[in-house]
Amino acid sequence: MSEVAIRLTGITKLFGPQAPQVAAGLRDATRRTALLDRHRSELALVDVDLSVARGSVQVVMGLSGSGKSTLARHINRLIEPTTGAVEVEGTDVLALSPRALLAFRRTHISMVFQRFALLPHRTVIENVAYGLKMAGVPRDERRRRASAWVERVGLDGMEARYPAQLSGGMQQRVGLARALATDAPILIMDEAFSALDPLIRTDMQSLLLDLQKELGRTIVFITHDLDEALRLGDRIAILRDGELVREGTGQDIILDPGSDYVSAFVGDVDHSRWVEIGAIFPATAASGFKVPDGCPTIGHRANLREAARRLSVEGAASAVMVDDAGRPVRIIRLAEISEAMSRPTRLERTTLERQRTGKRGGDTGEDRDSV
Repeated sequence: MSEVAIRLTGITKLFGPQAPQVAAGLRDATRRTALLDRHRSELALVDVDLSVARGSVQVVMGLSGSGKSTLARHINRLIEPTTGAVEVEGTDVLALSPRALLAFRRTHISMVFQRFALLPHRTVIENVAYGLKMAGVPRDERRRRASAWVERVGLDGMEARYPAQLSGGMQQRVGLARALATDAPILIMDEAFSALDPLIRTDMQSLLLDLQKELGRTIVFITHDLDEALRLGDRIAILRDGELVREGTGQDIILDPGSDYVSAFVGDVDHSRWVEIGAIFPATAASGFKVPDGCPTIGHRANLREAARRLSVEGAASAVMVDDAGRPVRIIRLAEISEAMSRPTRLERTTLERQRTGKRGGDTGEDRDSV
């Protein structure tokens, strides 16, 4: 079986009359606005390709109206693409009949929503068991499975309460338990924590990460918050006006935003929390070397902040960076780490250099308006 759980290919979505005919002309960006106006169409997504690895957390982020929720809803075909292909766990989702699509959604994909979407007249345990009931699971079995999930999300003893008797964080725990109880391999979380207070939001992120370590589900997480994206995502896709403008690991995006637009997202992020020292300081001794007596060692996956703190606490001016096998690969100095913590990204350095030299043009050699 392929290691790709979700494959979206050439997804374009237009709302309006004659959408298929209009979609054919969208590749020409210079004609796009005039074409949409003439046909009274609204462009939501244009030619998006995205593959999600099985067992990973793929974050999709962007500003309001960027198309991130629309893209997520193509995965379970709550929205039909104007053009493109949707493949989930080897199944051509667009080829499914209505009956087959309903069964596929019940067994393969669960969703968690921003506003919880709980049934107000049902108790916690009944809400958690609802997906199991729709799947035809016998009453005693669904009660047992639902009870186990209520406990795992920290709501043990609240099974008989109704949603109105719960805080927002508790309600979202019910929503998460309901989604996980069906054992669907894919979980779509659409701004699931955005309505929560900051502290509760952090708790929910921690809960999700703990569960993911154990369960290894394929998760598509929609957010507009970069800190949340960096904490949760194995990879991050950034949308702008329906186009995918950057995709990669959080570290890749921080180090190389690729455009002014993406740079605006990462500009205020404390990159010392997310960038590993191994990404800044490449190995210089592939076969290893003898560690000097008294010199501390730091794994190459430690972030810049962790490395700086470690050296400061130990009162050391330098340390040996080691690889995953524990082999020493480089000597790094605290002064170098401190410099890297304040160093601008590659894009920012290019922009600053252009400003100093008076040069104009796109940051990556592209027309900025084409992004």
